[in-house]
Amino acid sequence: MVRLLFWIALIGAAVWLWRRFKTPQRPTQQPEQDAAPMVRCSQCGVHVPRTSALPYQQGWYCSQAHLPQGAQRSE
Repeated sequence: MVRLLFWIALIGAAVWLWRRFKTPQRPTQQPEQDAAPMVRCSQCGVHVPRTSALPYQQGWYCSQAHLPQGAQRSE
């Protein structure tokens, strides 16, 4: 019985080593690019990238629809 367990363990270790060295090494992950700065919509509070946001007076807005609503509220 001990011989059988020994051979099973030996064959299992051999298969594990063979698979480990046979598979290609994974390429190293490239560092993530810097995230775009986010701003908060002054009307609804949604965070959007600054490149997509619409600036008006002292605030940022997520869409053209919120721009006049924010302008009316600030007056």
